[in-house]
Amino acid sequence: MSVDASIALLSWYAVDKRQLPWRAEPGETPDPYRIWLSEIMLQQTTVAAVRPYFDKFTSRWPSVEALAAAEDSEIMAAWAGLGYYARARNLVACARRVAGEHGGRFPDNEAELRKLPGIGRYTAAAIAAIAFGRRAVVVDANVERVVSRLFAVDAPLPGARERLYALTETITPETQSGDFAQAMMDLGSAICTPRAPDCGRCPLAPLCAARAAGTQAIYPVKAAKAPKPRRDGVAYWLEHDGHVRLVRRPAKGLLGGMLALPTDDAPAEAAWREAGSVDHVFTHFALTMRLLCAESDRRDPDGIWWPIARIGEAGLPTLFARLAARGSEWRNAA
Repeated sequence: MSVDASIALLSWYAVDKRQLPWRAEPGETPDPYRIWLSEIMLQQTTVAAVRPYFDKFTSRWPSVEALAAAEDSEIMAAWAGLGYYARARNLVACARRVAGEHGGRFPDNEAELRKLPGIGRYTAAAIAAIAFGRRAVVVDANVERVVSRLFAVDAPLPGARERLYALTETITPETQSGDFAQAMMDLGSAICTPRAPDCGRCPLAPLCAARAAGTQAIYPVKAAKAPKPRRDGVAYWLEHDGHVRLVRRPAKGLLGGMLALPTDDAPAEAAWREAGSVDHVFTHFALTMRLLCAESDRRDPDGIWWPIARIGEAGLPTLFARLAARGSEWRNAA
């Protein structure tokens, strides 16, 4: 199956591949910086969500050296809304490592790539294959789905992951592994979708064990997820003379390095009033954050006071952007 699968998939990809801003056009040399940046952004995030951020980053910081020289706060603000903020912190650290220790050139093999911050097994394989043409086994969620159906792997994830890697290795060609990896991703995104896969258009349909059995819908098998714990918190909207008090969160931890509304303690003694709450789901827990609002007759000189009219420029993470919208509503109604 290995040769047949790779030939069929690469033939399909040559005609039907997606046009994505980080992909090299035929005849172009892949840019490792753009591929690395896109792969970090695409972790647990959709292509549609990533596109505008990728365009913004590459316009503002067109090279890894430019990104490495940027202020942490600028990068975190530009990342705001994309989520999973540890990725942004690793992005900064990786860019500075590549610029400072590798002369601005990414390593061209998986082993060395995995030594860089934020680059794990999948990302190292993707960069090695797509940017440098190395044979590498590239397995993301799309590939897991395609392979689990192709071979009808009935063991549940995540325990089946090593089995899926081994099976993907058997169909990965010796050459064009970068195109093959991208073809597998495109297939999973456009045709071998989680629901209602379009098997009639699939180049691997004649080889697919799940399609032959009519059981496509059950793959990949996933273990039952435990419910996420729920937490509660309080955020504070304190304003003075058209400005709201923000804080810079600690570099390490949840939403590290981001501007946000204060949450630990009330930033001042004031007549605090309830302004509703916001529900938000993080990777490991769900959070309900209440918002308390007040006006202050003075401005704490040690605080970060941001113009309310320009709050959209503060680069607040999604949770706090939604809370800020509640604060603005409270202000207008007061």
